Amino acid sequence: MADTRILTFTDKKKLEEQLAQLNEEKKRVAEEIQVARGFGDLSENAEYDAAKAKEAEVYGNIARIEAELRTATFVDDSVVDTNTVALGTVVRVLDMEYDEEDEYTLVGFTEADPAKLFISNESPIGIALCDTDGKGTGARVGDIVEANTPGGVVKLKVLSIRKR
Repeated sequence: MADTRILTFTDKKKLEEQLAQLNEEKKRVAEEIQVARGFGDLSENAEYDAAKAKEAEVYGNIARIEAELRTATFVDDSVVDTNTVALGTVVRVLDMEYDEEDEYTLVGFTEADPAKLFISNESPIGIALCDTDGKGTGARVGDIVEANTPGGVVKLKVLSIRKR
């Protein structure tokens, strides 16, 4: 993963929603800690230990999301250029080995769902399609890219690119 993630505004909204939920959960955990303190000796208080562990998890997740929002570069996936593959595009490809066509939707990591062929620009196929030259230049119609997947190298020919 690169130092700065490139995410869509959809990703940003999802992260902000997660942050709001975590802030609500933080309040509930604080109440659980208060209740658990009332159970007596903290050195042998399982409820207190569990609540403190949950508090640490919630605060860790809040810090992670805040850092993500602070450091990410956000792109408007509703106004993408369809000359090259980028976040917010749908790309139809031909798997050169199996002579099969697939259609991938390039999304930020919060929307990724490989089962639906919603792939992140950080996935092996996403990297191959979105960053053909190591400088973030996406593939064009007619280009053949190689993706280094866990199952081996996959050669894909870009057949079409359209907006999501």
